Amino acid sequence: MNDQILSGPSFGPASGGTPRQLVVLLHGRGADGNDLIGLAPLFAEQLPDALFLSPDAPQPCDMAPFGLQWFSLIDRSPENIAAGVRGTAPAIDAFLDHHLAQHGLTDADLALFGFSQGCMMALHVGLRRSTAAAAVMGYSGMLAGAESLSAEITVRPPVLLVHGDGDEIVPHAALAMAETALRDAGVSVEAVSRPGLGHGIDDEGVRLAQAMLGRIFAGR
Repeated sequence: MNDQILSGPSFGPASGGTPRQLVVLLHGRGADGNDLIGLAPLFAEQLPDALFLSPDAPQPCDMAPFGLQWFSLIDRSPENIAAGVRGTAPAIDAFLDHHLAQHGLTDADLALFGFSQGCMMALHVGLRRSTAAAAVMGYSGMLAGAESLSAEITVRPPVLLVHGDGDEIVPHAALAMAETALRDAGVSVEAVSRPGLGHGIDDEGVRLAQAMLGRIFAGR
């Protein structure tokens, strides 16, 4: 990874004022930051003072003629996935540190939202920061390197996991596996299975994220 700060689309604050919260949206493999920034206006209904950032992953997707990836998935072995997440995490940490400092915010003002491969990144980074974020929300993803979590976890933000039982890309069984590992590590987890949903985010998934954002930042 190079030292250049990641970049991508942004939205808000909808109020037009100074950011009071930072919500970072991490897209899936084969997409880019534009894939999730469309959620920002929906989430801004709860957080009009939030700045929403959706950084582009740093690598061209090596399994498609377009889009980006956080790390390669040509080799889908658990060892490669864990190594890929670990290798890219510093770029996301640097992005978070940069924007929190730029706006005079702290990790307590931060929420991470990740979809698919972005969910893997959000869970990895969000559980290893020096200070806990307000929340981590992961959709249609998995917990990479679960066997090393207990030795590496540094913070325990509340986690929301949402996964469709018809997911054709990331097995639905990853939901229960992640929930178990997180609970064993002392993390508060809300795990929601969505019947009939494939690899995506449905209206109920959006509602769950809206509810969590409203709850964790209530009164701020």
